Amino acid sequence: MSSIFLRIYGGLLFSLVLVSVLSGIVVTIANGVRMAEYREDMARGTFRLVSEVLTSMPDEQRRQWLGEWGHKLSIPFSMVPVEHSEFSRKEVEQLSQGLVDVQMLSEKSAVITSWIDDQWLLQGRVAEISEQMASGTIVFLRHLLSSYPPDERIEVLAKRSEASLSFPVSIAQSSGMHLTPLQQSQLQQGSVVTVLSARDESLQLYAQMKDSDQVLHLGPLKLLNLYPFKLILTLGLFVLISLSLAIYILVRGMEKRLRKLERAATRFSRGDFDVRVNVGGADSIGRLAMAFNAMADHIQRLLSLQKEMIRGVSHELRTPVARLRFGLDLVADAKTQEEREAQLEGMDQDIQELDHLVDEFLTYANLEQGAPTISLKRNDVDRVVAQVVGEHLRLQNRVEIEHIPCNVLNPRRFVEIDRRYIHRAIQNLVGNACRYADSKVQVRFSSTQDTCRIDVDDDGPGIPEEQWERVFSAFSRLDDSRTRKSGGYGLGLSIVRRIMYWHGGRALVSHSPLGGARFSLVWPRKQQRH
Repeated sequence: MSSIFLRIYGGLLFSLVLVSVLSGIVVTIANGVRMAEYREDMARGTFRLVSEVLTSMPDEQRRQWLGEWGHKLSIPFSMVPVEHSEFSRKEVEQLSQGLVDVQMLSEKSAVITSWIDDQWLLQGRVAEISEQMASGTIVFLRHLLSSYPPDERIEVLAKRSEASLSFPVSIAQSSGMHLTPLQQSQLQQGSVVTVLSARDESLQLYAQMKDSDQVLHLGPLKLLNLYPFKLILTLGLFVLISLSLAIYILVRGMEKRLRKLERAATRFSRGDFDVRVNVGGADSIGRLAMAFNAMADHIQRLLSLQKEMIRGVSHELRTPVARLRFGLDLVADAKTQEEREAQLEGMDQDIQELDHLVDEFLTYANLEQGAPTISLKRNDVDRVVAQVVGEHLRLQNRVEIEHIPCNVLNPRRFVEIDRRYIHRAIQNLVGNACRYADSKVQVRFSSTQDTCRIDVDDDGPGIPEEQWERVFSAFSRLDDSRTRKSGGYGLGLSIVRRIMYWHGGRALVSHSPLGGARFSLVWPRKQQRH
């Protein structure tokens, strides 16, 4: 058992290493996805704005204009025919819907592509995609808005930013900006002012329009902070260690309970059959402990049965064996042929009694010590009852045996039973009733939608209520009128009860309307397969 827990702890150690590796992979993938999205956001505004301007230009002016602004923005622009591009039809469709494609050439540089019209794509090679792309965007926006009157710029900017940009852009008066005197001086000189906020890790850019005191404001633009591998690894290890401690506590509890079970099994294997496991819980270990206790009860009962059968067999065999020995002596001393034949006939009856006794022992052992072969088939139970009654009528005429026919519908008389065992159970009850009845025995079968019932009544002395449970015990005989003189070995009713057990039913005893005892067999119509 210790090796099991060693494997568990080894698995936890392996999990620590695995989490470290997976944390690295997850961080790498997550940072890669975030970086790709961030680069696209940075490049989208500039390239969409340039594409929109090119859309309204004649083809002969486009290249000259691209060369001029490519120099100003430090981005070498070019136009690529759609049909000669390396993009698939699906990718071209995505570009036409406003997507900007970013293909990284190295860790920093990339080729960026956007849509112009059905014939041309805008393509530019950017040395480094970073927050500096926003500076190019605000410069380009200032150039575009300069062609509009000051009172129209806010409306024009709102339309363009909504369609093209991925970050907020606005226009305000310079007096409303919270800038330092130095920054305001730089704005008046035409420079782009960049303000970095360390508190919320954002970037804001300002550019003043040349013909008015309006200031173009871009931002706040969130800076990209990649997830640090050490942080993710630390969090992963912290979570795993916490889980490991919780698992360890659970495993320690399981180990203690399993050791209890192990000690009980060891004691049981050494012959202490009274040992039981006191392990509660509805989990698998609790169910295992319950199964162990049930197994121990069953084995202990079988051992008790074995001892009981050995005592019973030795006791029951003495009488017929003694009679046989006495009969042999009488045969040897017989003087006439008639005397010898009479003694031999008595010895033959003793041998038949021995044979019947062995059959009873074997039947009881088969039903008690394991799962017998029960062959369930649909049979007319009332016909089986009639057959048993007919057999007993042919064997004796001392007692009147009455079969009261079943009055239920024909389908309810057919039940799934093992005909051989049910026949044996009814036979034992009728035989028992015939031995103790004064003059009459009644047998009836009845059936409901859920259960079947057979009642065997006699008009004998009956059985006291305090003896009702004892009468089904093996090798038991009552001290009153049902004594050894009536015959039997004390196994018949025990066999009946076990047959009912394997049919999912019960064997009962009560007072009979005839004045004697009533033995009843009750079992369900629908059998569960064993």
